[in-house]
Amino acid sequence: MPAAQPAPLAAVPTAAEAESPRTIVDIRRLNLIYQTADQPVTALSDVSLSIAKGDFISLIGPSGCGKTTLMRVIADLEQPSSGDVLVNGMTPEQARLKRAYGYVFQAPALYPWRNVERNVTLPLEIMGMPAAERRTRAGEQLERVGLAGFERKFPWQLSGGMQQRVSIARALAFDPDLLLMDEPFGALDEITRDHLNVNLTRLWLRTRKTCVFVTHSIAEAVFLSTRIVVMSPRPGRILDVIDCARDLPRERTLGIRESPEFQRIAHRVREGLMEGHSYDD
Repeated sequence: MPAAQPAPLAAVPTAAEAESPRTIVDIRRLNLIYQTADQPVTALSDVSLSIAKGDFISLIGPSGCGKTTLMRVIADLEQPSSGDVLVNGMTPEQARLKRAYGYVFQAPALYPWRNVERNVTLPLEIMGMPAAERRTRAGEQLERVGLAGFERKFPWQLSGGMQQRVSIARALAFDPDLLLMDEPFGALDEITRDHLNVNLTRLWLRTRKTCVFVTHSIAEAVFLSTRIVVMSPRPGRILDVIDCARDLPRERTLGIRESPEFQRIAHRVREGLMEGHSYDD
């Protein structure tokens, strides 16, 4: 009998490949044009962006620049006119069907007739998860967002900030790789917003989820992000991508906003917005 052939050697990744972080979102030459009654409206123009595992990306720009539209394309809630989008190596539709991301809306979107625990477990119920596991996961996520003990409360018994924390717990309940957050703290007062920014930073450090976060606040973007994506007025284009992780520590307190490094990054964001004619006093 002929001698057995040795099994082929597995490919050894290069040093660059071994060190390169895994890409969670890959957007290339994306365009989105709405067809309206009178004339087409270009919402996004030639947008390319790569988001690595563990990134916290903030999208900032003026109202109507396409920040939320870009996030909705990632979530398969809007269909691009051209270009390519991959989410965890899948099309946005495949990622949605596999529940590869959690979505936190501007409003908490909680059902008033369901208590906190049952609001958090709703997507798990839809998935057909056993009741005991649903309760366990809800308890874990509510503890993560600082709401342990509030399981039996109803949304109307909670403050606005607490309701948003419930919506974050719900988005994390099925353990997605990616968390999409569409200006979740925009309607809150400044003190509550600061408090939730600190909590979100701590939560991100514990979970290492990849986050895409829409905001109009320069300070919020700098405080939360590893990178900030500055967008132009419509049609939305990427004007600048600013690395925050290089100059700011991963663990951040509100006091860091007074540091020269923080102010320097905030100034660059503001300059980018002004150069794009998008700075709103």
